[in-house]
Amino acid sequence: MEPILIYGFPLGSSMGLVAALEWLGKPYRLCRVDMLGEMREPAYARINARHETPALITDQGKVLTETMAIAHWLAARDTERRISPDPLSADGDRMWQIMAFINSGFTGAFTPLWVALEMDPPRPTRQASLREWGKEAVIGRHDRLEEMAGDGPYLVGDRPTLADALFIGIARWLEFHEVAEPVRWPKLAALRARLEADPAVVYATALESGESASGSGACRGHVLLADVIERYGA
Repeated sequence: MEPILIYGFPLGSSMGLVAALEWLGKPYRLCRVDMLGEMREPAYARINARHETPALITDQGKVLTETMAIAHWLAARDTERRISPDPLSADGDRMWQIMAFINSGFTGAFTPLWVALEMDPPRPTRQASLREWGKEAVIGRHDRLEEMAGDGPYLVGDRPTLADALFIGIARWLEFHEVAEPVRWPKLAALRARLEADPAVVYATALESGESASGSGACRGHVLLADVIERYGA
């Protein structure tokens, strides 16, 4: 069977993994999940008890959660080295180093901003503090990633890798939370522009928005969440 990536909307970090599957070029299926609705329902816990995306149903029908675990699964099957360098190379080490930073400190810096946004009932004083704290953290993490970015067209090497996939799924949160203008970080801004023009990212973004789009042909279609839960849920 083809693996099934469960990805979230709106603005899910998992959008980048859809792009990575396009770059990989091997058959796959998708399952689009409303993170503000379906993902919070009790039934979703059968896929991920933490009620999070992404999740992957592997080609063996097993559920795999956590972005880094899914990225590792994809890299292990990247026999043509389309989305990951040789794992024993310096570039391979660099890719995992950057991915670890993006998946931890870079992504985590946005947490106070999400907490403030979703706080119900509202607590204006606490929300203001969270936003101030979050914006400072996000700026600091962008400063560090700008330093790490290097001078190449992508984060590692001369073609997009899993590191770029993780980055582009998160990068658009900068404007959504009105933290700062992207041009404050020239290398990251140039990288974003390059990735946002990439056909795989254009395709992934369109699907996330619920639009019809033409990809590489590797995607074999969408599967309903109810069907995924019934067949593969614990």
